[in-house]
Amino acid sequence: MTLKATPLNNAHRALGARMVDFGGWDMPVNYGSQIEEHHAVRTDVGMFDVAHMCVVDIKGANVRSFLRGLVANNVDKLQVSGKALYSCMLTPEGTVIDDLIIYFINEEWFRLVVNAGTAEKDIAWMNKQNEAAKAGLTITQRRDGANAMALIAVQGPNARAKVWEVIPQAKEATAEMKPFNVALVPGTAFGEAMVARTGYTGEDGFEIGVAAEQAENLWNALNAAGVKPAGLGARDTLRLEAGMNLYGQDMDETVNPLDAGLAWTIDLVSERDFIGKAALQAKGQNAQFVGLILREKGGVLRAHQKVIASNGETGEITSGTFSPTMQQAIALARVPMGVNVGDTVHVEIRDKKLAATVVKLPFVRNGKILVA
Repeated sequence: MTLKATPLNNAHRALGARMVDFGGWDMPVNYGSQIEEHHAVRTDVGMFDVAHMCVVDIKGANVRSFLRGLVANNVDKLQVSGKALYSCMLTPEGTVIDDLIIYFINEEWFRLVVNAGTAEKDIAWMNKQNEAAKAGLTITQRRDGANAMALIAVQGPNARAKVWEVIPQAKEATAEMKPFNVALVPGTAFGEAMVARTGYTGEDGFEIGVAAEQAENLWNALNAAGVKPAGLGARDTLRLEAGMNLYGQDMDETVNPLDAGLAWTIDLVSERDFIGKAALQAKGQNAQFVGLILREKGGVLRAHQKVIASNGETGEITSGTFSPTMQQAIALARVPMGVNVGDTVHVEIRDKKLAATVVKLPFVRNGKILVA
């Protein structure tokens, strides 16, 4: 099978990246030291190729009412142009088709960013709902073809300053911009740029979208300005420290989002109906999504390891790693409802049962360790 490549593939190879198959995409896992890349984002600035993710523009007179029914969060929270909202798109059974970000551009144009591996499925589902509702919307993917956009994430305490150095036109539009907002900035050296104060690392920064043919120029300019390239390895340890879900690992079409720590992204309060709402109300929450810190030596926390509560009930680790910031083994886990923060649980690692402490997520945010 031929792997798909982002517009930055040649740039990664020129930098000596170690490339891997990531869900059918040829992507950089690191450029040398994954640990150094992780620390660069926590203490200075790093950048990631996220052009495998897919920008989707939905346009038309009925776009807001369409999204009211399509996603679990309430797009009526988006009343000011540029505001962003994190949400899940659910099956009628109340499980997760995908998690995504919605940007409100204007009343006839909302922009979504969906996950790489689910993009085709997501767009097919949106088209099906568009037809069923006779909404008359235009749904356009922006990952392939003449209008393709590429996304680069610049993350870290110095990310904004570095982006303004490379795209000075962005400073006026974004200097006072709060997190979870976006600006469309025309007239840059890279054409119109979408500059969103969002990210997947627990650090400040921007996710920048430009025309695909400009992506390598932007990447090289950021690199020349001292922004360190970082690969998928550091991206995973950073997002795990930040307590952020990964689709396909922490949740998918088999998982109730209430059991995946995503209740905050679901509006069950308003009278608005949405796909999956009735199923969620019927099922309720049956598990908790928590952090674990391993307290005994002799293992590393990994996905699918069994977690045993003090009363003998069991749960499961969904993502685990060794935290470069904390220098401890950490994990995200779904555990029984009776488990509390501060409790000791045991994790089955090969033939051992090792003690771990239950903690509230996130582990790390804005460079600070938040758990002990």
